[in-house]
Amino acid sequence: MPLDRILVVDDEDTIREIICSHLSSAHFQTRQAASGLEALSLLESGEEFDLVLSDLMMAEMDGIALLERAKEKYPDVPVVMVTAVHDIQVALQAIRNGAYDYLLKPFEREQLLVPVRRALENRRLKRENDAYRTNLEALVAARTQQWKAALSELDRSYDMTLEALGDALDLKDAETEGHSRRVTAFTIAIAKKMGLPMDDIRVIARGAFLHDIGKIAIPDNILFKPAKLTSEEFDIMREHAWYGYKILRNIPVLREAAEIVYAHQERFDGTGYPRRLKGEEIPLGARIFSIADTFDAITSNRPYRPKQSDEAARKEIQLWSGRQFDPRIVEVFLSMPDNIWDDLRKDIDKKRFPHA
Repeated sequence: MPLDRILVVDDEDTIREIICSHLSSAHFQTRQAASGLEALSLLESGEEFDLVLSDLMMAEMDGIALLERAKEKYPDVPVVMVTAVHDIQVALQAIRNGAYDYLLKPFEREQLLVPVRRALENRRLKRENDAYRTNLEALVAARTQQWKAALSELDRSYDMTLEALGDALDLKDAETEGHSRRVTAFTIAIAKKMGLPMDDIRVIARGAFLHDIGKIAIPDNILFKPAKLTSEEFDIMREHAWYGYKILRNIPVLREAAEIVYAHQERFDGTGYPRRLKGEEIPLGARIFSIADTFDAITSNRPYRPKQSDEAARKEIQLWSGRQFDPRIVEVFLSMPDNIWDDLRKDIDKKRFPHA
């Protein structure tokens, strides 16, 4: 184990020699400096010292000036001041300025070694604590990165599950193939334009993608009936919002998305279903989805009518602003560039879940 190196600073040769002799007998390595300037030069030369033991009153640069320069450039090297009894107030001021301790002249060998050993032990404990803190910070950073990677992988797994559920709906209803993907992409685009936080957008995207999941509980003879539904059948069909909510509400990662599914058929003026929510009683994600869903419905082919242009869909949505749709979100939707929708449709054709 390397010996601790101590820089002894005093402008009296005899005192330096006595101090160095005492320290060497206690197995310390020493280096001498005859002034504060010489000591500072040794420190700045790159030599490493574990402790500076300095006289307080010296010519050229006194101990106080050396202390100030040393603590500024080498704050982890403790400084012990040596002083006469009548300079005690100056020594106390030195401690307030950063000195570790002071030693009164004259002193015996053991009186010298006590503050030296105490200062070195204090430095060792500080360095161990700094190393521990650095290692702990590195460990926390590594664990945090692992945690983020695990969460990211979990998110991918959730999205793969959602994609499988969406594909199951598309297989059940080939007439609306790709609808869930398109309406999700449109919803995300509007939410981003509104400047919503990414965590909120992810929730909204999942709610949009799974908005029709409750239709798996609707009998096929009603879901695929080519003729107009009776009032009783229509009431059953309207229950898909509740069924979707019931399916998703107990899945922790989809609990917030379930609220969007439950409210996706509500209207801004309170004439929607199933709870006749009105205005901001409707979750924000459901209000955004409502516009995206209508836009996709109008611009997609249906058995009962051909698709219409994006411009026609925009006019229809504007017409129903304040009734079916939140007027503030309509304004955002209408402000978006025309080409964004075709670009999103092209992305959807690549058969991937629209990520936020």
